[in-house]
Amino acid sequence: MLQSPFCSCNPSGQDYLMMARALVQARRSADAGEVPVGAVVVTADGTILAESGNNCIAAADPSGHAEMRALRQAAQVVGNYRLPGVTVYVTLEPCPMCAALLVHARIGRLVFGALDPKGGGVVSKYRIGGDGLLNHQFVTTAGVCAEECGRVLQEFFRNRR
Repeated sequence: MLQSPFCSCNPSGQDYLMMARALVQARRSADAGEVPVGAVVVTADGTILAESGNNCIAAADPSGHAEMRALRQAAQVVGNYRLPGVTVYVTLEPCPMCAALLVHARIGRLVFGALDPKGGGVVSKYRIGGDGLLNHQFVTTAGVCAEECGRVLQEFFRNRR
């Protein structure tokens, strides 16, 4: 089993290693005073196209979510707004806005850590990308490093109170 200094959830395999990278982005966001969510976009062959964290506050941008920023960067790298076959790793279940973006980008797979019971757009509240109501669906793997992803968020909000 591979170990990562960034993820204490016993990482083994690409999903855990990429989630560890997303957690690095989440922690960087927290250090900048942003809600600590991180995302990584990876091709089918394992090439990292983009990594990002939340940046809503500093950029005064309500769309500055980690997934949105990482997908924008990835699209620039490949020169296309469609990203078929990529996997998006994100520390928190995407909101409805970001879930719709995943559909629009035509991603192949979503892997996320913590559930968002109040506003999750993929599993918790809505089923965007998996309910068959839109013109594209993607495979979802939930709960990778969920405890650690949730802990990063809990610590951030506890320290702000």
